[in-house]
Amino acid sequence: MGETSRLQLSSVTRFLAACLLTVGFTLAAAAQPRPPTPRPPSPGPAPVTAGTAGLGSGPIQAIQVAGNRRIEAGTIRSYLVVRPGDPFDPDRLDRSVKTLFSTGLFKDVQLSRQGGALIVTVEENPLVNQVAFEGNKKLTDDQIKPEIQTKPRAVFTPAMVESDRQKILDLYAKKGNFDATVSPRIIRQDQNRIDVVFQIADGPTTLISKIAIVGNRAFSESRLIEAISSRESRWWRFLSTSDQYDPERIAYDKELLRRFYLKNGYADIEVIDATSELSPDHRGFFVTYSIKEGERYRYGMTTVISQIRGVAPEQLKSVVDLPEGDWYDGDAVGKAADAIEDRIHNLGYAFVEVKPGIKKNPDKHTVDLRFEVGEGPRVYIERIDITGNTRTKDKVIRREFRLAEGDAFNAELIRKTRQRLQDLGYFGGVEIATSPGSASDKAIVTTRVTEKATGELSFGGGYSTDAGALLDVGLSERNLAGTGINASINGVLAQKRSSLNLSVTDPYFLDRNLVAGFDLFLIQTQNLGTEPYDERRAGGDVRLGYDINDHLRQVWSYSLIDRRVFDVLTTASPIILNEQGETLLSQISQSMTLDYRDSRLYPHSGWAVDFGTDYAGLGGSVDYVRINTSGAYYIPLERLMAELPGGKDLIIDRFFLGGDNLRGFQTGGVGPHDTNTGDPLGGRFIWTESQELRFPLPGIPRDIGLTGRAFIDVGALSQASFPSGTCANCGPISISSSNAPRIGAGVGLSWRTQFGLINVDLAPFVIKQPHDQTQLFRFGFGTRF
Repeated sequence: MGETSRLQLSSVTRFLAACLLTVGFTLAAAAQPRPPTPRPPSPGPAPVTAGTAGLGSGPIQAIQVAGNRRIEAGTIRSYLVVRPGDPFDPDRLDRSVKTLFSTGLFKDVQLSRQGGALIVTVEENPLVNQVAFEGNKKLTDDQIKPEIQTKPRAVFTPAMVESDRQKILDLYAKKGNFDATVSPRIIRQDQNRIDVVFQIADGPTTLISKIAIVGNRAFSESRLIEAISSRESRWWRFLSTSDQYDPERIAYDKELLRRFYLKNGYADIEVIDATSELSPDHRGFFVTYSIKEGERYRYGMTTVISQIRGVAPEQLKSVVDLPEGDWYDGDAVGKAADAIEDRIHNLGYAFVEVKPGIKKNPDKHTVDLRFEVGEGPRVYIERIDITGNTRTKDKVIRREFRLAEGDAFNAELIRKTRQRLQDLGYFGGVEIATSPGSASDKAIVTTRVTEKATGELSFGGGYSTDAGALLDVGLSERNLAGTGINASINGVLAQKRSSLNLSVTDPYFLDRNLVAGFDLFLIQTQNLGTEPYDERRAGGDVRLGYDINDHLRQVWSYSLIDRRVFDVLTTASPIILNEQGETLLSQISQSMTLDYRDSRLYPHSGWAVDFGTDYAGLGGSVDYVRINTSGAYYIPLERLMAELPGGKDLIIDRFFLGGDNLRGFQTGGVGPHDTNTGDPLGGRFIWTESQELRFPLPGIPRDIGLTGRAFIDVGALSQASFPSGTCANCGPISISSSNAPRIGAGVGLSWRTQFGLINVDLAPFVIKQPHDQTQLFRFGFGTRF
């Protein structure tokens, strides 16, 4: 038992010792220096995020703005959706942050709280100092700037610059450059400003490698490709852009295909789709048009129904030229409806509506036409607005209108007005649109014009058979200061014919129906073998004309010209030798023109006849009466001039035939000649007729600008009115003259290039008379730059 007690005592002793040791370590640790306990931070600015309530609760006692430099604090407060007195609502505070960001004015926005005040801390977006473009060659700076939003003094945002980058890429895509790259570069300046530089690499032009048409049966693929504007890439198309891929052009080609089929009788045509596949190297597109032709139709019965009192259908049907049995033509149906409307307008009815309709007979493959004619809504013109004329004065445009405010609306007169505006040559585009006015019977006519350059500073050169090598320098303005006045000065220095001309024309003199103008000129001709003399003319004329109606006009003019014939060869005809020296021409002229062309500037249909007379004898050295008549149908077809017998005239006053007015013969090579010397003497009566057929060359795409032509020129020159045998101050002479027609026929080429127009004529077939001088080959080239 004693042993056991000692063991238990020992165990208790060890336990008490461990406890004392633990207490000692604890007291020692307590005796060590203790670091200060960190205090929690005081409340400070804290950004608010959506759905948080970090700003606490309670009312907003004040709103303070910090960080703003350019933007007024009041402006910033106006964007917030909270006001003093409102609670610190997390949802409304979050919407306030989003509203400030949505303005695009700020790079960063934070909300914080100090006591009861809401603190709005902003970091403003920088201002754009300048915008520049580097590396762009296919597009100019002026073409890019209007399409982008980044502009000097605008607020910069990365989103806006990225949007502009994409817009520039889209512009290049329209030009066919799908491999272009655009990299915006930001250059920071002082005062929170930046410069934006768009670094552009044009990349190669993406061309059309292949055009395929699927579903065609009636027409070959090559024939249909001729009907559209896009072309496959070929090496010779470096002068054209038709082989460049353009999505807008592809969409336009779909419409061209539809029109082509409608014009050729396929009333059920469907252009289903046009797909474009870009090649892996991004250098070419494969374009495929899918079509469904349907059946071909002919015209069936044509019915005209008139609901206008006093207008019988028979009066209108006569203007519809759509014979039964002919192939259906959608364009012709539309033109027939216009012709009916024009006829009714001419009968004195202002409000007309023509509704063409078709009824297909699939079993007979015919289309019955039905034109319903009735009274249109009675609409009057309330106002005529003109937009887009940044340079041309309003009155220049308004005086071309065939109707005025308050007149009955007339679609035909609107079309005529549009054509007259286009014929001015001042505008690249003319659009006339109507919109409802202040009442149901009133309409507003809005004319939108696109100004184009009307001034020209030209330097040109070339060669022609008649003038030889030439240099042309000119300065002209067709719309001087936006008034419509045409002024020009031009000088030509050539081997055979040099000239200096100054011309001014006011088409509405004194704002009236008067065309007034004057010309001053100096012309010197060195005939170099064509004639045995040289000639110089110096003088001028004044002109005054007026329109009698829309188709008939008359112009009067007076000319005073000093003429000199010099350097006459000693071997020349005695008649020519007798006329060398200086003479004065004093002449009054009038010209009356009846013009029914569809356009005076670019006629495609219609005709025009001109009748003119010249009387020389109001003083001066010569005395004669001359009659000029000419006619044109599409292209000039007839020309007739005559000089009345009697009076006194000189060789230089006479007509000469050959060259431009009769191909196959030399200039002046037809008509009366001195049989001893071979010199042309001119005549008093001339007539010419030219028939020309222009056609595309087989296998040559039209966009190359190369066309062929076949021509037949017919004409004669007679009435030399020189005595055979003797003349005053002349020795014996012999004159060869014949009234018989001369004919020149052949073929030619015209090539319209970027360097100018090149004309080549070959006339191997001629019918001539003795002493006529022929010319097999004619060449002409000229350019302006």
